[in-house]
Order: sequence, then structure tokens, then C-alpha cells
Amino acid sequence: MAFDFKKEYKELYKPKTKPEIVTVPPVNYVAVRGKGDPNEADGDYAHAIGILYAISYTLKMSYKGDHKIPGFFEYVVPPLEGFWWQEGIKGVDYTDKSSFNWISVIRLPDFITPEELEWAKAEVLRKKKIDCSKAEFYSYDEGLCVQIMHIGSYDDEPASVQKMDEYLAANGYANDLSDERMHHEIYLSDPRKTAVEKRKTIIRHPIRCD
Repeated sequence: MAFDFKKEYKELYKPKTKPEIVTVPPVNYVAVRGKGDPNEADGDYAHAIGILYAISYTLKMSYKGDHKIPGFFEYVVPPLEGFWWQEGIKGVDYTDKSSFNWISVIRLPDFITPEELEWAKAEVLRKKKIDCSKAEFYSYDEGLCVQIMHIGSYDDEPASVQKMDEYLAANGYANDLSDERMHHEIYLSDPRKTAVEKRKTIIRHPIRCD
């Protein structure tokens, strides 16, 4: 059976709908950076997602071809994630999506090295004619965080963030958002196939003891 990160690391991918504290270990991702409104039709964000999935599935299916990755085992491609920030703002201003900076990512198994990622980028260009030059190998050590399962519209996320903030204040923690520690979302639902009110998104914020 293929390794599934969501099932093996339930503490990271199956939080409750109330805030909880988690320590996130260092993780490697394939990443694409960009700016602007993620809802823009045929915009940079949409293109970034296309690049990430093309690379991720090329790596996942590599074992069926001639290229053999040392240590490879079959796995389920992890969910799409995103790190978000806006200049001069701690947190997220959902009313001004055009000012978003983002790093869109998909987790990589530990056996994927920067060299293997470069192979996959070249393979996607060769087979699918998709320019993956913007994709990069991105390692991130998130550390101590608060997280919650948000169910519903992305625009309604402030209500879940408020729950996290209230939980932190009541338990001796404080947000630690900065240029290096960012607002983090993990998308467990495909918005093309899931009703808005049923979409599941993990919201995660870096924290410190207050």
C-alpha cells in the first residue's frame, strides 16, 4: 500500500475544529513563489499549482520508467499547501488579496533530493512542454505552531484565526508571525469538486511562549 503522509502524520494533517498546539519537524517541499490574487483566472497562482502537480506526479510515477530514485517507495502525493504574507502586515488581510505574497508548495518524500527535483523539472519540460524553471527545492523548519481545521469558505478564515488567537492568549502563547515564520494553509479539499461550505483547510500559525 502506498505511503500516505496524511495517515502517517495525523497530528499534522488531521487537527480538530478547535485550536491545538503542534511541533512541526523540518519538511522538504517543491515550491513556486509569487505575488498577487490567488483567485485571478489564469494568473500566476494557477500556473504555479500546475507546475507543482506536474512535478509531483512525475516524481511519484518515476518508478515506472528508466529513471530510478535511490530509496524510492510508492506514496500518495501530499496535499497542496501555501505560505502567505503581506508587506507591513502581521497576519493576513483577506480584503486585499492583490497584495499577497505566497510560496505555494507540495511536500516531498525525504528520498527526493534537489538533484532529483531538477530531473523531474527537465522531464516535465520534455514530456509536457511545461516550463518549471520557477520551481525550487524548499526546506522549512516550522517548529512550534497553533493549528485548526477550518471548514467552509476561504473568506471565512478570520473566524478560525480569531479562535486560535483567543486560545493562545488563554494558554500563555503568542503569535510569532514574521518574514521567516508565515501564515500557513494546507488544502485538504479540491475546490473544483467540493462545495464551499464543506471545504477543509488547515490553518497554522507559528507561535512562541509569551
